[in-house]
Amino acid sequence: MVKKRTTRPAGTIKLQYYRSTINRPAAHKRIVRSLGFTRLNQIIERPDTPAIRGMVAKVPHLVRILQEK
Repeated sequence: MVKKRTTRPAGTIKLQYYRSTINRPAAHKRIVRSLGFTRLNQIIERPDTPAIRGMVAKVPHLVRILQEK
């Protein structure tokens, strides 16, 4: 029997919040806050999981991926 791999290898991803959420939909503001951003131009490191990647994919115009490890 073949085992299926359900998770990706544990890695991190560096994100930067570089555009304001002023005059953006409330859903975009919630996503930015749920990623952990509190200030503009803030850089954070998060685990590289499908959930985090999905949140970043929803707001690519507000958040930058700086580095993948």
